[in-house]
Amino acid sequence: MRLALLAAAATGVQVGAAIVASRMVVAEVPPLTLAMLRYGIGFLCLLPFVLRPGMAEQHAPRRWPLRDVLAMAALGLGQFAILIALLNFGLQSVGAAQAALIFSLFPLLTLLLSALLGREAISVRLMLGVLLSITGVALSMAPKLANFGAGPWWGELAVLASAAVGATCSVFYRPYLQRYPTLKVSAFAMLASVLFLAVLALHEGWPTRVQHLLAPTWGVVFFIGASSGIGYFLWLYALKHESPTRVTIFLALNPLTAALLGALLLHEMFDLWLLGAILFIAAGLWLATHTPATPRR
Repeated sequence: MRLALLAAAATGVQVGAAIVASRMVVAEVPPLTLAMLRYGIGFLCLLPFVLRPGMAEQHAPRRWPLRDVLAMAALGLGQFAILIALLNFGLQSVGAAQAALIFSLFPLLTLLLSALLGREAISVRLMLGVLLSITGVALSMAPKLANFGAGPWWGELAVLASAAVGATCSVFYRPYLQRYPTLKVSAFAMLASVLFLAVLALHEGWPTRVQHLLAPTWGVVFFIGASSGIGYFLWLYALKHESPTRVTIFLALNPLTAALLGALLLHEMFDLWLLGAILFIAAGLWLATHTPATPRR
């Protein structure tokens, strides 16, 4: 399905572009407030598709048991609230390209966690892919590693923690996505995270802050939210029509997009260390997710 692969590629570009856009406004919009606005807008973009007649899957339960509702809400808080809040927190001190490189460990951490839980086979290709990607991240941080005591590492750790949270949620989401309509589960989880963030972000004074945001800032925030909602829909479309392996590989476009846009819009440095890091992570992601073709007999 060529259209599905284009949707997967668009999602990979969207993730990198959203990281750069978040970096542009994170000094004006605090992390929790930005996460709330991002998925509030994203939820509104998904809502027409959720309410559209015929979107419900056949044989899906009409009523969701309370324990499943609570579990999906908790996973939504992780995927759409804690993950993005940690990412935004890290972007206050980490460049967009470097943050995107660290965040690119997301799918590999998902595969690794799934393998450790016995849901995926631990293969040599998976371990080599993880090692290549870790090497890529290390290359991106080589200048800072050379001066280890030069500054704090909380920004990098926050971005890594956001990827780990996303990987954990992705693994534990699977039973609910198989049991209930995917789009409805995603929209419900997103709404739960927005309500949670609206309360949590009160200490940032979001009701007052959003009233004083300038039009250019609102434009960037709207782009982040709308692209996240549309990007998530495209991601689900790609997963529906193509294998997860072929879809996941397009996430390698995330750091490349962030690096190019970061250099263009934020004047961040694009050097050989960064290029090498992108190549290592792309190779690691391909190696871990690519299944060799079985020779015909």
